Amino acid sequence: MSGILEGKRVLITGVLMESSIAFHTAKLAQEQGAEIILTAFPRPTLTERIARKLPKPTKVIELDVTNDEHLGRLADIVGEELGGLDGVVHSIGFAPQDALGGNFLNTPFESVATAMHVSAYSLKSLTMACLPLMQNGGSVVGLTFDAQYAWPQYDWMGPAKAALEATSRYMARDLGKQNIRCNLVSAGPIGSMAAKSIPGFAELASVWDNRAPLEWDLKDPEPAGKGVVALLSDWFPKTTGEIVHVDGGLHAIGA
Repeated sequence: MSGILEGKRVLITGVLMESSIAFHTAKLAQEQGAEIILTAFPRPTLTERIARKLPKPTKVIELDVTNDEHLGRLADIVGEELGGLDGVVHSIGFAPQDALGGNFLNTPFESVATAMHVSAYSLKSLTMACLPLMQNGGSVVGLTFDAQYAWPQYDWMGPAKAALEATSRYMARDLGKQNIRCNLVSAGPIGSMAAKSIPGFAELASVWDNRAPLEWDLKDPEPAGKGVVALLSDWFPKTTGEIVHVDGGLHAIGA
């Protein structure tokens, strides 16, 4: 039986550790029949090392999503490797330390601007860089952390994720005529590198122990990876501008 991504070509960002959602997305995508290519920043050698743990070898490209030169050459490099693209996974988020950890009211705009550029605007710039390769349409999937709420310690990453969610909706509007879908997976907390950079992450994550209807495992990124792979597949042909929650159901529960 062939996989749900059989014949698909997918670019995946954000593979930093084996514990990252992006790594599990890449692994599942290969297992489901996709050809993949990875991008990495700031340390491609780190991603190359992690990539060796994937089922099949894959190329790693250096890509700083705030660098126009990197974005400008992306289509040529990926086109040479894969010929085209059917899917793009945006698993990129960053905020300077002074934009996290309870410093919300004192964060300077320069740090906020960095968080917005890397975490939200890059969904648009990455997709536009890949657009020439998506002649037959395709699926763009990003990762968010529910921006409806103000989370402890998360500070300016919250507004950055809210901007990411709005960006995804506008991209869904503007790219639909090219048969390109744009959706997000809102994942529960995972003990990844991104999470470990947030001061007080344990306090935030403890909410899931108390309130998620389905048991949530901080050490298991696979459910979120499955959500991403499902949205990359043809099983959601008319779904765009959506946020699929893979969070144990916590988003649906009040007090």
